[in-house]
This record gives sequence, C-alpha cells and structure tokens, in this order.
Amino acid sequence: MRQDQFLHVLDRDEAMRRFLAALGDLRPRRVETVPLEAALGRVLAEDVASPVDVPGFDRSNMDGWAVRAADTFGATEHTPRRLRRLPETVAMGTVPSATVEPGTAMAIPTGGVVPRGADAVVMVEHTHLDGDFVVVTQAVTPSRAITYAGTDIAGGEIVLRAREVCTSRETGILAALGLAEARVFARPRVAILSTGDEIVPPGAPLTPGRVHDSNGRILADAVREQGGEPVPFGIVPDDPALVRDAVARALTGADVVLLSGGTSKGPADLNVRAVEEALGPEAVIAHGVALKPGKPLCLAVSKGKAVVVLPGFPTSAIFTFHEFVAPVIRALAGRALDEPTRLSARLPFRVASESGRTEYVLVRLTEDDRGGLVAHPIGKGSGSVTTWSHADGYFVIPQRVEQLDAGETVEIFALAGERARRVDLTVIGSHCVGVDVVLARLRDRGFTGRLIAVGSEAGLAAARRGECDLAGAHLFDPASGRYNEPFLTDGLTLARGYGRLQGVVFRPGDARFEGRDATQAVREAASLPGVVMINRNRGSGTRALYDRLLGDARPAGHGVEASSHHAVAAAVAQGRADFGIAIDIVARDRGLGFLPLTEERFDFFVPAARRGRPAVSAFLEELERPETRAALRARGLVA
Repeated sequence: MRQDQFLHVLDRDEAMRRFLAALGDLRPRRVETVPLEAALGRVLAEDVASPVDVPGFDRSNMDGWAVRAADTFGATEHTPRRLRRLPETVAMGTVPSATVEPGTAMAIPTGGVVPRGADAVVMVEHTHLDGDFVVVTQAVTPSRAITYAGTDIAGGEIVLRAREVCTSRETGILAALGLAEARVFARPRVAILSTGDEIVPPGAPLTPGRVHDSNGRILADAVREQGGEPVPFGIVPDDPALVRDAVARALTGADVVLLSGGTSKGPADLNVRAVEEALGPEAVIAHGVALKPGKPLCLAVSKGKAVVVLPGFPTSAIFTFHEFVAPVIRALAGRALDEPTRLSARLPFRVASESGRTEYVLVRLTEDDRGGLVAHPIGKGSGSVTTWSHADGYFVIPQRVEQLDAGETVEIFALAGERARRVDLTVIGSHCVGVDVVLARLRDRGFTGRLIAVGSEAGLAAARRGECDLAGAHLFDPASGRYNEPFLTDGLTLARGYGRLQGVVFRPGDARFEGRDATQAVREAASLPGVVMINRNRGSGTRALYDRLLGDARPAGHGVEASSHHAVAAAVAQGRADFGIAIDIVARDRGLGFLPLTEERFDFFVPAARRGRPAVSAFLEELERPETRAALRARGLVA
C-alpha cells in the first residue's frame, strides 16, 4: 500500500487562515422555535423585547406603611410625625382602592401594590400605633422601599439580545416575561466517524490489539460543549470504500464532518485518501500542521462544509479539535469564543459595603484606553431579574471591608462556572432605541456590543475617563442653544448621530393635556392637586429638560426616577403617573398622547484613543450608511 509523507507542513496560523478562507461565511444557517423548557444552552437568534412590565405594579419591598415621604420629613424618636391611619389595608394580589392623601398612611405588606398617592414605605419597625394614628419615628425619602413597575423591565425594552446563550438566567427572564417559546439558532450538525479495524465500542469486550472508541465519546461531548449537535456514525472499518461512502452520507445532512485516525503515513491509515477520493484532491486545504501534539491533522472543505480528519491519539484529537474545529462550530452555532474564567479589573468609582458581611458585587466589564478592564457595578438591586442576566461576573468584598476606592483592582469571577463575557463595543450613556438599531446591524457584521444606560452626563464622564468606546448623549447648552458640541473637551471627538422628538406623554383623553401647548399644560398641571408625574434619573439629558420645564414646581412623583423612556411610558400608560417626558417613539408604541417639546440631537462622544478600533470604526460607518439611516427613520428618528 501507498505510504505518503506530508508534502507541505503548514504553520498553525497559515493553516487556519486557509481553512477559514475556504469555509467562507460561518454565520448560523438555520433558525428554529423551541419551547421554553428546551431553550437552555441554546443561542438566541433575535433580540427579545419585553411584552410586559416587570414588576407589573409598584411593589413594596417591606412590611410597613405606605406614605407620602414629605409627611415624614424631620421624624425622629423625639420628634415623631403622626399620620392618620386609613381604614383600608393593602391585600396581597389586589389593587387598593383608596388614595394616600397628605397626612395619611396605609398598611402594606412586603410585595403589596403601592396605593396611588404614596411615594415611599416606612418599615413597620420605625412606627407604632396610637389609636387611629400611625406614629412615625424615622423619616424616609421618596421611593424608599418601593420597586416601581417597569423599573426592572419595561414593556418594549430589549432585555435579551441575539447571540446570547440561554443559561438559567436567560430562561428565567423569558419565564418572567411570560414567553413560552424562544427563537434560537439551530445547532450545527456534526457527523462523527470513528475509523479503524482495532476500534470497538465502549462496553464491548477487548481482545488483544483492540481499543475502546474513546475519541467518539470525547468528540461528541466536545461538540455539545461548543453548541453543536453530534450525529454519531459509529465505527467504520479500515476500508477505503466504506470510509468514502460514510463521508458522502455524512455530508448530506451535516454541517461539519469529523473523522479520527487515518491522517498519518501508516499502511492502514486510509482516511485522508478516502476524503480525497470522495471530495476531490482540491478539497484538502492542509495535511500536516506544525503542532505538537497534532501534526497529522488534515483540513478539507466541501461546498462550504468542513471535513476534518483528526489524529487518532486522543490527546492529539481533542487538542486539534479545540484549535481548529471548535471555532467553526461556535461560529455556526452563533456563539462567541471562550474567555478566561478569572480576570483583573479596576473600579471606576468608590464602592461602599456594609461591614460585617461578605458582599458579592455583580459587574459589567468595559475596557479602558490602556487595555485594562473596568468593572462597573450593576445597581438594580437584589430583586432584579436582569441584574443577574446582564452581569459579566462578580467580585467579592470581604466582610470587614467597608469601602473599595476608585481605581482599586479587583478580581472578577465568572458566573456559575462560566467564562466572563467580553464584547467588541461598549456604549455608555443615554438610553435610546436608535442605539439598539445600530447595535443590531453591527451584530450582522460580526461585532458584539452592549449599551450601559446611565444617562448623558455619566456617559460623558466615562468617555473622558476612557472607560467606553462611545458615549451616547443629548446634552443641551442653554448659553449657546446647541446640543453636545459645547461639552467637547480634549481627547474627545463628536460623531453625528440623529435627531429625535422629545415631548410630554399622557393618557389619551386627558383634558389637562389633550390638544394643548406642552409647556403651558405641564406648568398648569404641576400646580393642580392630585396630578402625579414621573421623572427621569439624575444626569440624563431628559432630566435637564424636566428641570427647565418645571422650574421650582415639585408635583407629586418628582422624586420617582425612571431609568428609560420605556419606563416613563409604562408609568403613564398604567396610570401610576399622569404625565412624563419621553421620545415620541415610545408614546406611539404605547398608544399614548404626545405633546412635542423639542427636537434634540442624539450624538456620540468618542474618545480619540478609541476611534481607530475596528468595532468603533464599524459603528461610525454604520451610522452613515443609507440603510441604517432608513432603519432609524423607520423607528421614528430624524436621520
């Protein structure tokens, strides 16, 4: 028999380059819908927008009394405040009918619906009863002990993004949203052929010269770990015709075909010749790669499908599998490449902790201008579903440490044995649906991205510190009457974004707003009894718009800070607030009334040191593409 030596041994990088070039497009090839119980471990094929608000109502975080926070100001043990006790008590699973008026309080359990008029809960330990009065001995601030509807997830908000792998965190979110199915990428089918006259299946008795088929089991489970679906073809004897026929059959239904053994120069090692005969000699990209272990590796491609003959020794087989095959399977499955399980990162600001207990702080990771990681703590609280889902990892604050300083280095641990997630592009700043549009289009170009919504001012500060790739902002300068440009400083450039219309949102038919001038309507409504507003978070550009509009007025609800336009619309649509300020897109999506206030610019601050990064360049290019501008206009933005 013929004994062929390796004619052209390639180095690892050149072999991989040729292999990937021959394979071409490695995006997922099929999408399917699976029931929720089958979604674990699958890769989402599309963004998931919440059909509901989570929580669906304003919820008390403790047993106590629902009050107006202003009624408790100045309360101490020595100077308590007395509030009239309302006869109604909040019952679990029901909406209270009474309203908390000034000077009153309503009993409420943990998890109960916060009654209209209340903006805080006083814990029961800081009160006692005196006849028909509740005696409050400690003051509370607005929003104390309340989780507002839509605070965790607002209806219409993108909560999971395409290409995220569904762990128990993601399936928990899908369940919380009431979704019974998920759209996922179909697993790439990987045919596995074990070859050799000496191979017997596990469980079969061994005779001299025989070995159990360990490669078949190792490779099948390794395929599953990478997101593929193994298709066992069993053991094929050392017969060229049988191997050739098995390869041809495997290619009809598989995306990748793996063989183990038969790559070297022994007289019975026939797999490479069988592949050449089945596919044609031109299909073999490399036979022999400068690896130890793994030199006998053979890489071939047939009509965009990988056919790989791995070395027969188990160590060589699994090593070369992870080097060359695993990236292909992960790409076809829509998965990112693995990352280390532990990383070091610095804190961008001081983090306080309660002495006496060990604290685990969930974080999102970004990269600074020097290539170091920055750990941004996620502050939604222990009751949030999305905190766990969005985290890239966590660090530990020991029980006797009360504070970690800004700039301090912490060790990041991956969640539940996973590897810490990294993305190509990080946008920090104001929330906007336009950013979601651009990030979705970037994913189609192979770039992963994330938005950390902290408001325009905080985003600008992060850009100045070099902690993000882009900062989305709509900051208005009253002196010049311009957006964003006046806030440029050394080390930053400004990328043109798009316009969007901000205005007052309200429930249709409300005569206080319907058909009126926005500024006049808000200023008049702010002085009316019983009107409740919904505010935005400090540091956001929309908050500055509120401040200019309201002046010194502080209507009920001023202390309630929504984190996004979606959350504002949710509060108004549900009747928890009578008005708020948001972009016209969310008002339209919710069927709300809208009074225009101003057309503002939403642009992107770009740290100069990052402008040349591939993902940043791709984002800026995408912003200017006619197709992207059309997609932004389709969402109601001025592009």
